[in-house]
Amino acid sequence: MTEVASAGVRFHRGSLVVPAGAVHTTPLGYDRDSVPVGAPLPLAASAELVHRLSGCGEVVVAFEGKLGDSLLALSGVRAVLDWLRLRSVRVAVRAVGPYMGLIARTGLTTRPQATAPSGRRAVIGDRAGIEAHGSEAAVNLVLDPATPPCCSTDGRAHPGLPARHYLALERRLGIRLPGTAPFAPTLATGPNNLVEELRSMGWLGCLTLAAITATSWPERKDYTAQRYITLAEHIAVTHQAQARLLLIGGNPGDGLRVTAEAPRRHVQVLHLDGMPADGLADLFPHCHLIVGNDTGLTHLAAMAQGRDGSSPPVIGLYARHSHSKWRTGLPHHHAVATDLSDRMHQGDLCPVRDAIAPDTDIHMDAFPPAALAQVCLDLLDGVRS
Repeated sequence: MTEVASAGVRFHRGSLVVPAGAVHTTPLGYDRDSVPVGAPLPLAASAELVHRLSGCGEVVVAFEGKLGDSLLALSGVRAVLDWLRLRSVRVAVRAVGPYMGLIARTGLTTRPQATAPSGRRAVIGDRAGIEAHGSEAAVNLVLDPATPPCCSTDGRAHPGLPARHYLALERRLGIRLPGTAPFAPTLATGPNNLVEELRSMGWLGCLTLAAITATSWPERKDYTAQRYITLAEHIAVTHQAQARLLLIGGNPGDGLRVTAEAPRRHVQVLHLDGMPADGLADLFPHCHLIVGNDTGLTHLAAMAQGRDGSSPPVIGLYARHSHSKWRTGLPHHHAVATDLSDRMHQGDLCPVRDAIAPDTDIHMDAFPPAALAQVCLDLLDGVRS
């Protein structure tokens, strides 16, 4: 469901269902609902890929690039593993690289075995990961976010990257796989000392908001700490409660820095800079709501799941990129988007690839804190469509 949040800005709830005729898509080539799981597709499989994968005894998951791209591509890894299971091909699965700890939380990897299954190795990852780990592999599968199209089947479009990766591999492997929308794996929560310390300080017991200030493109995607603070103040005043705001910064290479601002009338602010992604995966499920720009930590927040299986609402802010392509598709992962983002979604466009002029939109100025606060309040109050 789409709602108008303010002039030129729209709110898109999670689990977005897009009719095939509403966006530019590539027909999948078969009615997925009518093909039983495990049955051959009415399309020719990639014979060479099938032959090479069938002889592999180990799968290495290797992502070295951007966090968000890597997380959204894990559905492609799931597709390959689903195919191997359907064919009763026994493999060991391990992750390498900077995200190996996060990938282990998805349940996609297996525990190390004294004797791995015999056979060759398949490496699945991004280009940097393949270059680092795929020199001796029998199969190298590159999961590039620019490659898989927005497919449509059963009258529905599947614009999210997790769906694109999964369905593209289902087509190549030639068998109806068991995965269903939204296709994205989730990340399990573990114990964390900082989370427990914050809880003991009263941060996670009352209204706790998290805002992601980290961004790889500050001139386009920085909502700014001050706007987030103003947003939190709007929410606190309406709730008639003191709010706690966690401002999540990046640069983990500089080490963790925790900085408290002087208490305000309605909001207490704590800066968390350089917290490792694994720790943030533990922290996010304890917040009541998370807001962030279109960046890897926002995707991480959407995929992090509490021990009880629950996840707080996550809102991504989309000024220039398609709000549907760069979301997980999970039901609690929402989007606030500009008209330009909607056009990128409708035409399956990329502002970089398709050379959209940088002055076409007003970037993060498009999201007034007061209007964004109303969206947040609706979600906090349990409004669902």
